[in-house]
Amino acid sequence: MKYTTEAERLEAFKKCSVYPVITTDFCGGRSPLEILRGVMEGGARLVQMREKTMSDCEYLELLKQARTITDEYGALLIADDRLDAAMIAGADGVHLGQDDLPCAEARRIAPQMLLGVSTHNREELLKAQQDGCSYLNIGPIYPTGTKSLPMNALGTETLANLIPDVKVPFSVMGGIKLNHLPGLRALGCRHIAAVTAFSLAENPADQVAKWIASFAG
Repeated sequence: MKYTTEAERLEAFKKCSVYPVITTDFCGGRSPLEILRGVMEGGARLVQMREKTMSDCEYLELLKQARTITDEYGALLIADDRLDAAMIAGADGVHLGQDDLPCAEARRIAPQMLLGVSTHNREELLKAQQDGCSYLNIGPIYPTGTKSLPMNALGTETLANLIPDVKVPFSVMGGIKLNHLPGLRALGCRHIAAVTAFSLAENPADQVAKWIASFAG
């Protein structure tokens, strides 16, 4: 199934408990497309292709190939940072960091795309919602080595204090492992994003399936 409106895409997003984020540097020497197919086989129906150092041409080609694979499974494809590449490749959305294209400007250009925003504190999450984000991410929850950030891990106590201010769907990310899921679910988290838990797994499909089963249990 292909989604064409933000409303359709948001409804699909709400049904996805597991949100794999795939980066070539954290695929253990394997192709990001191999990992992508693996997480799709495991049941993921939402994925972000994150490539911070890839050239625009290479990233666009990767997104186009990823779009072909996600279409096979009726899954949502989220690009990272680059709205132009996301639109050309027909991605369902783009995830924006605090130093990327402002969400409000992206909304003007792409009114029907999912717009995700990375947030790390109350001020940022309130601003993301004010600017019209479709969903936001809160993190890092635990220490992580996949992204250099100027802040410490938030921890679950801070997360619990932030959640009441969130009025849109939200994901959480940063150092999350399988054993953290019950606690995060108890706090009200419904969408869990992770990188190496899937991309460095010996069998990404099995790992995704375990996370989905744990989250539903």
